Amino acid sequence: MILITGGAGFIGSHIADLLIEEGYDVSIIDDLSNGKEENINPKATFYQLSILDKKLPDILKKEKIDVIIHHAAQISVRHSVKDPVFDMEINIKGSLLLLEHCIKHKIKKFVFASTGGALYGEQDYFPADEQHPTRPLSPYAVAKLSTEKYLFFFYKTYNLPYISLRYANVYGPRQDPFGEAGVVAIFAQKMLQGKHPIINGDGKQTRDFVFAHDIARANLLALKHDIIGEINISTGIETSINQIFHEIKKSTSPNIPEKHGPPMPGEQLRSVISFEKAERLLGWKPTTPLTEGLSKTVAFFQEKGQKD
Repeated sequence: MILITGGAGFIGSHIADLLIEEGYDVSIIDDLSNGKEENINPKATFYQLSILDKKLPDILKKEKIDVIIHHAAQISVRHSVKDPVFDMEINIKGSLLLLEHCIKHKIKKFVFASTGGALYGEQDYFPADEQHPTRPLSPYAVAKLSTEKYLFFFYKTYNLPYISLRYANVYGPRQDPFGEAGVVAIFAQKMLQGKHPIINGDGKQTRDFVFAHDIARANLLALKHDIIGEINISTGIETSINQIFHEIKKSTSPNIPEKHGPPMPGEQLRSVISFEKAERLLGWKPTTPLTEGLSKTVAFFQEKGQKD
């Protein structure tokens, strides 16, 4: 039995869908602070609670959990800067409590949703591999790195096997268009409504955009391989925010002009990470071209808008 924390969220729900499709038994815990009930696969067993809830160990025992895929988190980088203590409570303390439960309940494997670009900061070389220096510039990224260090400790001390998947910028259907992280979702929703999205600064800042279904496949492969450590999940391709704007514009509002606002203070200029290790050890590589992924994402928000 696989437990997905945050399994009603954007990425976690895609993982749940794929695992169920592949014949796995899946349980989900999610407090629905970010996740949505509509994302939950009906074949999954769902519990609405936080990873800080004292009832969690009872669920591990009742459902006979073998593997935990950990996606529950405080996901806003900006909020982590405003309230680093709250971010620590969820992202560090919550993860640490979960790891302690793993030892007591003899969990066989722990798969952790980490971050790539936010860990590496302004890069020394491109694309960044897993050996690149880590320079977290937000409490959110600090928490991800801290959890990775705890994972190493629990592996060495208690022999808890783990794999930490360092995601690039994930996009796709179900992404929240109201936070600061999902530029694709934000742009798609606004342009479908005929509104003008604002591009921060000159829009030449780059990111490595990886499609949610490819992320789900990486988690599936992580279950099947006995690998310990950190692995980047990315495309190795730099795409500017301007490129994202113009690609979405083609299929939504061809006449919407490009509008720029002031740059975000401290925003990373370039981010692109290597998936060479993932391909070598997991047999994983991205399969969804950006144009196809953006098209599927726009179609999702279009359909959602019609239902709403």
